[in-house]
Amino acid sequence: MHIYKYKKRIMKPIMSLIDSFSHNKMWSDIFLFALLFSTYNNVAVQSFCVADLKGAQTPEGFLCKPPTSVKVDDFILSGLKPPTTPPSSNSSKITLTPAFVQQIPGLNGLGFAVARLDMDVGGVVPLHSHPDASEMLIIVRGTVTAGFIAADNSVFVKRLRSGDVMVLPQGLLHFQLNSGNGKALVHLAFSSSNPSTQLLDVALFGSNLNSDLITKTTILDLSEVKKLKTVFGGSG
Repeated sequence: MHIYKYKKRIMKPIMSLIDSFSHNKMWSDIFLFALLFSTYNNVAVQSFCVADLKGAQTPEGFLCKPPTSVKVDDFILSGLKPPTTPPSSNSSKITLTPAFVQQIPGLNGLGFAVARLDMDVGGVVPLHSHPDASEMLIIVRGTVTAGFIAADNSVFVKRLRSGDVMVLPQGLLHFQLNSGNGKALVHLAFSSSNPSTQLLDVALFGSNLNSDLITKTTILDLSEVKKLKTVFGGSG
């Protein structure tokens, strides 16, 4: 059964209760506040909804596995360790090891996930956004320059060191750069169990968006666009 059905089933008696509070605004407001931060969490009605990764994924998450098939390993990941392939093996000099719902099915519907980011010297996570999640950076080792661009184009950038924490609001363009002399390790936390990512360069030059349209909507000329499409594997 899908987690949405649990929400729908629980909301009917809740709405009746709200109606009974409607004559008293203070109690109504208190009840609604508590409702938002407890009962109507993604884990409504039952204790958990372990993802059936073989089933379809919807905006509400994955379908729930039958409770009888849930195992303790659905809530555990033992692989958040140093990567077997070093970050230096790719052009960005980074390796991201996720602990998302695909790796921990028990995260389904809980609204959070984590990841490990290993950065070689000069490693960079280019400008990107997470349309459905805010992000938190926890610098474990090394020096990392990170920042984001707000909706009014204000820029917030900080050089972070071990022990520093930075929040990157949902949907905003942001980046991370290893600005130290050694390797860096960053732990990431997300406000989604399955955060999506859109890389700015890949969206423009790794897609089939027509090159003429890109030149008309940016300051790049056609030859530059064609060159970048070759680099990122785009077409059009």
